[in-house]
Amino acid sequence: MSRRRSTPETRTLAASRQDGILARLGRDGSVSVEGMADRFGVSRETIRRDLKALAERGHLAIVHGGATRRSDEPVLAIRERDNTTGKAAIGRVAAGLVEDGMVVVLDSGATTLAVANALAGRDPLFARPVPKGLTICTNSLPVGLLLCRVAGVRVHFLGGEIEGADEAAFGTDALATLARFRADVAFVGAGGISPSGEITDFAPLPTELRVGMLAAAERGYIVADSTKFGRLTPLRLAPIPVGTGLIVDAEPPLPMRDALAHRGLTLIVAR
Repeated sequence: MSRRRSTPETRTLAASRQDGILARLGRDGSVSVEGMADRFGVSRETIRRDLKALAERGHLAIVHGGATRRSDEPVLAIRERDNTTGKAAIGRVAAGLVEDGMVVVLDSGATTLAVANALAGRDPLFARPVPKGLTICTNSLPVGLLLCRVAGVRVHFLGGEIEGADEAAFGTDALATLARFRADVAFVGAGGISPSGEITDFAPLPTELRVGMLAAAERGYIVADSTKFGRLTPLRLAPIPVGTGLIVDAEPPLPMRDALAHRGLTLIVAR
C-alpha cells in the first residue's frame, strides 16, 4: 500500500477543515464525523484524522462517532495557544502604531488580545513607551477587562449578546454602539487569507462587525498570523477600504503578496 504524501496544499486544506471543526465545536459543543464529512465533502476517515490531530493538540475530546469540547474552555483560549510568538510580534507592531490620546477600536480574538497585551504594558518585548490616555472601543470581554485596569484608559464595550466561545458580543447592538464613535485606528481579526488574497471569515455577525470597525476608523488594520495563510473560510470580509494595513508575522508566498497588493492592502510584516 502506498503511503499518503503530505503536500503544502493538503496541509492547508487540513488546517482550514480543522478551523471549521473548532468553529462548529465552539458553537454547538460537539461535532459528528458524518456531519463534518458532509460539510467539507471529504471522507469520514479524513475527518477522523482531523479529529485525532486536534485531540493530540488538546483542542477536543474524541467520543464515539465524533468529538466534544475537552472541557468548558472557550475556543478563544484554544486559539491563544497557537503561534503565540507570532501573535505577540503582531501585537507589538500594532501597538506601536497607536499614539497618546487615540480612540482605538479592538476586535475580539487571540491576535487582537495580543495587541491589547502590548497596549497594557504586559509584553516585556514592547520597546516603546505604552501610549497614554487611550479610549478603547471593543466587543471583546478579555480585551475590555484587561485594558479597563490600566490607569488612564477608558473602555467602552460594544454591547449585545455575548457569544461564549469567543467571549465577545456581535450583532445589531454592537454595530449601533460602534456607530456613535469616531475612531483613529481599528485592529480587526480574520478567519483566513485565501491564496487569491481575499480576507475571509467564518460567520456573518463577526464579519459584519469587522467591516463596520474598519469603516469607523481613520486607519484600519487587519491582524492575522501566518497560520491563516491559504485558509479558505466561507465568508468574504468586504468591503475593505483601500490602504487598509495587513499585519502578519511572516512573509506570505509571493503570489499571495501580489494578490494582496492588487486588492489594495498594505502588507506589514512583524519581525
